[in-house]
Amino acid sequence: MLQSLIFDMDGTLFQTDKILEMSLDDTFNHLRTLNQWDTSTPIDKYREIMGVPLPKVWEALLPTHSDEIRKYTDDYFLKRLVENIRNGKGALYPNVKEIFSFLKENNCSIYIASNGLKDYLEAIVDYYELNNWVTETFSIQQIQTLDKGNLVKTIIKKYGIKSAAVVGDRLSDINAAKDNNLLAVGCNFDFAQADELAQADVVIDDLIELKTIVLKINNSSLI
Repeated sequence: MLQSLIFDMDGTLFQTDKILEMSLDDTFNHLRTLNQWDTSTPIDKYREIMGVPLPKVWEALLPTHSDEIRKYTDDYFLKRLVENIRNGKGALYPNVKEIFSFLKENNCSIYIASNGLKDYLEAIVDYYELNNWVTETFSIQQIQTLDKGNLVKTIIKKYGIKSAAVVGDRLSDINAAKDNNLLAVGCNFDFAQADELAQADVVIDDLIELKTIVLKINNSSLI
């Protein structure tokens, strides 16, 4: 029986692409005013690596820049993301609140485990009032390793979880499930990669499909 579901945020619950490009453009336009960037915004490169912790993002997008500039860029980008969220420019994926309500009605606890930063995650959770359903949101900032498997392990240990699924769109989510002997549910959404999804236990095209998965597992466990 599934006791809990642990969700990724970006590209799984939150349609990050709706604010990603504008926030990245804002950030690199700012870098241009500082004479720290002189070409186009590397949005395609960011889409390729979407889901990795932000320190890794800036290593990839600003490979020749100093750690100081990367940290400054990270802070600026976070401010732009949060402002765009609070201005209502983002969106949840279809059926997020519907599936959350279903899970709560079926006694499944809900957690969020994300490579996003705490302030960014809080902005999304607050704006969409996700705490009506979510027990706790965990950021990669809370652990030293920047490994999502360890972040999921933190949730399992804190709440004494015995049976759960990790729901996410990227390999880091799938690996986090497998590292902790949990069910890996891959989301075939905007940033998903076919070769990564192939490693999931099950793949969904819409979050509402979790209803069938949860009912099937929980009903079979009662037999």
